[in-house]
Formats: sequence, structure tokens, C-alpha cells
Amino acid sequence: MKLMNFAGPPSAGKTAVIKNIIRKLYPQVKVAYLKIDVVMAFEKEELQRDFADLPIQIVYAGDLCPDHASVMVMKDAIQWAMREGSELLIVESAGLCLRCSPYLNQGLGVIVLSMLGGMNSPLKMGPMVSLADIAVVTKVDLISQAEREVFREKIREVSRSIRIYEVNALQGTGTSRLMTELDGMTDIDVDTLKLKGVPPLGVCTICIGKKDIGWDNHFGVIRKLEGADYLYRGE
Repeated sequence: MKLMNFAGPPSAGKTAVIKNIIRKLYPQVKVAYLKIDVVMAFEKEELQRDFADLPIQIVYAGDLCPDHASVMVMKDAIQWAMREGSELLIVESAGLCLRCSPYLNQGLGVIVLSMLGGMNSPLKMGPMVSLADIAVVTKVDLISQAEREVFREKIREVSRSIRIYEVNALQGTGTSRLMTELDGMTDIDVDTLKLKGVPPLGVCTICIGKKDIGWDNHFGVIRKLEGADYLYRGE
């Protein structure tokens, strides 16, 4: 089975891009779809209207960071997709934490970026962009050619090696070029799957719901206003 992992900020067009990919593969290629969201998702109903027998799993992270939840359920999800006889598993993350990146050391990591998110938006996303194999840029029909060129350069400031595809996700224009990436994909090896990057620090009393403000009221990984260093306080 092959794996594609999609990330990106909300409303960038991740689901629209994924629908176009499935449309070009279905039903010749058996695809499974996993969505990691926080409290509500509507992709299942949306996809089932077009692809009635598509295996779909929706996972709600709840109080967990969505990318934390993604790491927790990924192995189970891969085993589920394999039991379904899938040849390709497409994972879509909620895209709410711009520091996190859910990409693995195998398969394709895809960041979906909207041209309407601002010229500097790629610079604000850290590993979500820098660790991706592919950048899919959407809503390109709504801005000028000059702005498109600037946006591409901003992406390349974060990652020189990333491959960039511009698409109109609603109409599917440009998706055919993206589909060529699937030809070179190899099957994943579940036993050697790992995160591609180092996850962010996130072990502290805030994570378990303590509401007090100020570093002196907390334990674990902390940070003060002065200085950029993270400190560890307490046990």
C-alpha cells in the first residue's frame, strides 16, 4: 500500500485537492481515506456522495493536538486500510498547529497552501512546509502572475527542494501534473515507519488542563518573556 499525507491550514483546499485525486483513481485504484479533525468534520458525507464505497475513517482529536492524535492512530489506520485491501491511503490532518508536521519517512508529504492566505504565509508554518515533499498551491486563478511568482519564491525560502504544483482545486485544473507523483511512489514498510521530523515540545501542566497564567505556576517545558530559551522546571 502507498501513503499520501496531506497537511495545510484550514480552508486551503485540502479536501478539494484530495477529491480530485480520488476522482482520477476511482474505482481502478482502491483508495482509503482518513481525516484527523478536532471536534467536527463533514468530509465523510462529502466524499460518500461521489464515492459511495470508499473506506473512510474520521478521528476527532478532542483535547489532543490533531497532529498528536494523528501519530497515535496512524499505525491502526494503516492496518485498517490494509484490511480493506487498499492500494493507497490518503491521510488529511486538521492543519491547526503550524509547528507540527504529520509527515512520515515514507510515502508523500503534501502541504496545501492557498494563494489567499497571504504572501508570507509559507514562512510562518515551519516544518509543515519545510518537511513536505510537495507543495500544492490552490486558488491561483484569483491572483496575478506576479503574485504567483512571489508566492513560489516564499515557499522556496523555506524549502529549496520542494516540488510545487499550482491547481484550481474546484475545477481540477493542474491536478494531472500532481498525479505523476503517484507513479514513482513505492509501497510503505509498516515496520520502519517513523515521523519525518522531531515533534514539538509539549509536555507541561498546560497540557493536562491547568489554567493559571505565568511560567512560575507551571511545571514541565516552560518559557519566560525575556530570552528565547526553553527551560525544564520540576518533575
